[in-house]
Amino acid sequence: MKQIFSRMLQIEVGFTTRVEDFIKHSGPKITYTKQPLQNEFFIRSHTLLFEQGIRNMNLAVGKWDDLPCFFPAGERSNLPFDIFAASFYLLSRYEEYFPHVKDLVGRFPLKESLAYEHDFLKRPVVDLWARKMLELLKERFPALEVRPKLVRHTSVIDVPISHSYAHRGLLRGGIGMLLDLFSLRFRRISQRMAVMLKAKPDPYDNFKELVGIHAKYDLPAIFFFQFAQYSRYDKNISTENNAFRHLIKSVADYDTVALAASYSSFANTDLLKEEKENLANVINRPVNYVRLRYNRVDVPETYRNLVSAEFTDDYSMGYTHEMGFKAGTCTSFYFYDIPQEVQQPIKIHPFAVHDYALLKFASEEEIFVELDRLYKEVRDVGGHFITVFTNELLGSEGKVNWLQLYAKMIGRYYV
Repeated sequence: MKQIFSRMLQIEVGFTTRVEDFIKHSGPKITYTKQPLQNEFFIRSHTLLFEQGIRNMNLAVGKWDDLPCFFPAGERSNLPFDIFAASFYLLSRYEEYFPHVKDLVGRFPLKESLAYEHDFLKRPVVDLWARKMLELLKERFPALEVRPKLVRHTSVIDVPISHSYAHRGLLRGGIGMLLDLFSLRFRRISQRMAVMLKAKPDPYDNFKELVGIHAKYDLPAIFFFQFAQYSRYDKNISTENNAFRHLIKSVADYDTVALAASYSSFANTDLLKEEKENLANVINRPVNYVRLRYNRVDVPETYRNLVSAEFTDDYSMGYTHEMGFKAGTCTSFYFYDIPQEVQQPIKIHPFAVHDYALLKFASEEEIFVELDRLYKEVRDVGGHFITVFTNELLGSEGKVNWLQLYAKMIGRYYV
């Protein structure tokens, strides 16, 4: 209720289970029960929010005008479905508790999600439901006043590997050169040599340009640096490298710096705390925000670990290779731990766009057609438009100049 009314609609609400108090109240009021009391605004409740634990269920997805909906409420309800149960189902990531086969890096598979299956992944349906309910409430209660809510913007720069060739030491640099030779990757060999001879900058080292773009548009931006030991999935520069540390410090002078948690720390809370502390010592300020490697989340354990490591905000809620709204919303929310029946003190910031999802498009024009449509969805509900770009892709060569596209996107949406 607080998520929908207070955070989305900016309406303060009170609660009561006493019939006499409810009847005495003279202002706008809603009953969320099986039967209405009088002629108030009535939403017939599904059993979901009155249960404990998880139970498997087959959901029938219907329509509320042009919006998908589920948990139908019957004719007497002022809404055709239980908006609170449906919202909870999506925000709590209820479906991820069901048995499923994870993908190669341990993530919940996109194609098993209700939103993907019923083609509403690219719509922030929870926000849209709330806005549609607000219009009905205004019809019933004309004196109801609501403050306008403007779209917010945040750019996330993910830095799992800060440099492609530079600062890797003789051993790692030599091994990389040999692998390129055996694989006949002559273009990489040429690029590697140019960087080593300082004839060209490292292709991943685009931090000065990114900081400049953010400053030009006064854009809130967060750089998530991986600060971990080398492993199979974690291949960044050594945390002892002075050039790497200086880079992090210099970025922190202009934008927020946070932790891109390593793959190795996923189920190792002690290691996660160590990475957090080490990064905080470099920038000389607390590290409260986190992103998980490959956007890998295992509910509810992942968020319990993040809370244990004293993170306050997570930016991993989304799919790497598909645009849209994994939790059905473009509004930040607190994670609810169903097995423990408690709201965990960590705020989830769902992103709408990950740059790797843009690789499937043939041209910049196609990319902006899709981005325009997604941004309009967020703007129309006064949501939070969060994009995730990696310095790797921004520094790579391809059919699109990614750094130019990024600058154009910022100028298009973030002013």
